[in-house]
Amino acid sequence: MGENSQLVLAGVLLSLIVIHLASKVGGEICVRLNLPPVLGELLGGVIVGVSALRLIIFPGGELDANASLIINLLQNTAGLPPAAANSVFEQQSEAISVLSEIGVIILLFEIGLESSLTELLKVGTQAALVAVVGVAAPFAGGVLGMIYIFHAPPIAAIFAAAALTATSIGITAKVLSQIGRINTPEGQIIIGAAILDDILGLIVLAVVSGLGQTGKVDVGGIFYLIITASTFLVGSIFIGRALTPLLATIVDTLQTRGQLIVVSLIFAFSLAYIATAIHLEGILGSFAAGLVLAETEKREGIVTDLTPLADAVVPIFFVVVGARTDLSVLNPIDPVNREGLLIALFLVVVAVLGKVITGLVVFGKPGINRLAIGVGMIPRGEVGLIFVSVGATSGILPPATQAGVVVMVIFTTFLAPPLLRLVFKDPPLVAQKSSD
Repeated sequence: MGENSQLVLAGVLLSLIVIHLASKVGGEICVRLNLPPVLGELLGGVIVGVSALRLIIFPGGELDANASLIINLLQNTAGLPPAAANSVFEQQSEAISVLSEIGVIILLFEIGLESSLTELLKVGTQAALVAVVGVAAPFAGGVLGMIYIFHAPPIAAIFAAAALTATSIGITAKVLSQIGRINTPEGQIIIGAAILDDILGLIVLAVVSGLGQTGKVDVGGIFYLIITASTFLVGSIFIGRALTPLLATIVDTLQTRGQLIVVSLIFAFSLAYIATAIHLEGILGSFAAGLVLAETEKREGIVTDLTPLADAVVPIFFVVVGARTDLSVLNPIDPVNREGLLIALFLVVVAVLGKVITGLVVFGKPGINRLAIGVGMIPRGEVGLIFVSVGATSGILPPATQAGVVVMVIFTTFLAPPLLRLVFKDPPLVAQKSSD
């Protein structure tokens, strides 16, 4: 950071103040309206983000330091020189992005601790079916509709349809946790399917990116992703279970404060690092770590110690997702948006129906809430935005199609939390604090 390090730190601190205020106010309002708090965090992010106040924004497109109110505040109160504004803005934004990623890693570690490996294995086949159908159905519907209804070029149609395949495990998992449904059969199927969806999403992204750049599919890269993902998930669980006695011994030997949570985080971060190093998502590693530690006698202590940290860090992720959401694509006055909104209407229908039908493939579970499983797979969130970013950067997506995909991501992200609470009509099995 150099000579601007203090100003970058000041910008990060201001950003964190805004983020936590937005998450807490939004969450409290939603709790009082009997809506999931995570929806309030997302909406709080929209208000402080690019669509409204522009307090939390990120470089890209037409956005630079001049558009950031936090940078303007630093110039007026902390003596930030105009020449250094863009540099500080970029570093501050990068720091918040990293904190956001750490937030979702902590979230999936927490979800892993709340899950049951035994229950996940019991619903493994159903989760796999849900994941496969949840990728194949919206992808096929998206490609056919984009080509035959909107006459999109094949590669653009494939890329737009690929964005429909994703599922945001972070959003769904948080809502399931808040309404006490993680350990229900529906919750375990949704979590298992969303994890598999994450892997399938990486494969789909690799395929369409290759098509866009070279016009060819990298078969070797696809096999690499499949093999590494499978090996990592199975290996990390088996090796992790073998290491838990050693971890417990280390915790019992240490005499300094926080020994349990620190050792647990080292384990979670180690698996997250390995996943990232082999080009998978870090959340796969932290979720696997949570699953392993959930089977130990230390589980309750880890959950107790982790909760305050999760309360402080996880909301950063949801506010940032909301802050990155640009609602200007919903403006029908812009001629480009008109075509984009028509495309969006089609994509939203396919995105919702393509996931809702996944509940129909669940077998051997009489009385299970199939609609809840389908609804739990709806949100695209940050995963869908990754597809948009890659498509826009590579020039694959025309402006109208890009706008349509963004609107689809917005609607599915904000639609799923209240719908999940609605489809789970019975009282939750586990009482959750509204502040979770």
